[in-house]
Amino acid sequence: MNVLEAIQGRRATRSYLLKQVSEKSVHQLLDAAVQAPSARNLQPWSFVVIQDKTLLKAISEQAKNMLMRDSHWNRELPLADPEFDIFYGAGTLIVVCAKEEGFSPVGDCYMAGQNLMLAAHGLGLATCPIGLARDVLRSPEMQERLGVPAGEEPVLPIIVGYPAAATPRVARAAPRINAWLR
Repeated sequence: MNVLEAIQGRRATRSYLLKQVSEKSVHQLLDAAVQAPSARNLQPWSFVVIQDKTLLKAISEQAKNMLMRDSHWNRELPLADPEFDIFYGAGTLIVVCAKEEGFSPVGDCYMAGQNLMLAAHGLGLATCPIGLARDVLRSPEMQERLGVPAGEEPVLPIIVGYPAAATPRVARAAPRINAWLR
């Protein structure tokens, strides 16, 4: 598959099989992630890989409890349902963390995350960024539990796994061009 096919074919998947992603595949994804460009080549990223089902469930529950305080999310998601998992059954969560210094660490980490998601698609894996987990992952207690060093913070949680079914394509608007100056 070429790059344009990967970009057109990648989807945010919200239904996963129980099959776990191999350590080899995770390393391939991380190797792809660190090929992203970064401002001044500072490479401000680090990663936390979570495959512990108990920890994933605990993070999901903590996130749901935080989100239930916001009426917007209560309308959008079944947060009170004990069966609802913000990670949609994926067995792997890769958290991209950013150093809190440099020119554009968060943007650089988002580019690393996009590389990771495109590489996953190329390997037959599915992904979905899960911003709902970000605040829980940023808590001092969770950062300590996950081994995130001082001076870094989780910025992009991405679930990875084997898709349970094909994810349909979502319509995209044509590019909105504000100006084309010649």
